[in-house]
Amino acid sequence: MIIAIDFDGTIVEHQFPDIGREVPGAIRVMKALQESGHQLILWTMRSDIEEPHSEDPTIIPEGGDYLTQAVQYLNQRGVTGFWVNCNPEQTTWTHSPKAYAHIYIDDAALGCPLTRGVQGDRPYVDWQKIEIGLIENGILPTTPKEHSTKETP
Repeated sequence: MIIAIDFDGTIVEHQFPDIGREVPGAIRVMKALQESGHQLILWTMRSDIEEPHSEDPTIIPEGGDYLTQAVQYLNQRGVTGFWVNCNPEQTTWTHSPKAYAHIYIDDAALGCPLTRGVQGDRPYVDWQKIEIGLIENGILPTTPKEHSTKETP
């Protein structure tokens, strides 16, 4: 399967433009998905910009390598070999800018299980419930206890 996964609020807590704390279980489940043969797409609004192209005060005013930081964050934690905001395999049958995936895991998706951390400011994805759903739907082949590994710091 191809699984598109958001970054802020899904893999890490909301702290944009900074990278927030890792959401418990996110990296472990992503690695388990890859080990089970699934392909991942980092599906994020983060981008690398040299200069802002908007006068809108709600848009982060300075440039930055926000997407590169997210990719590096995942690579440093052993999540590698994923596509970024695209599915290159779909170019043979569509020119749509929407990346094709079988599943989208995103804190903004209706029905996605959410939880709040200690600070409780904004909810983020509950990976324990995501993992259970993946197992119940035959996407991950084992129970959580069978493939649990220590979280990467």
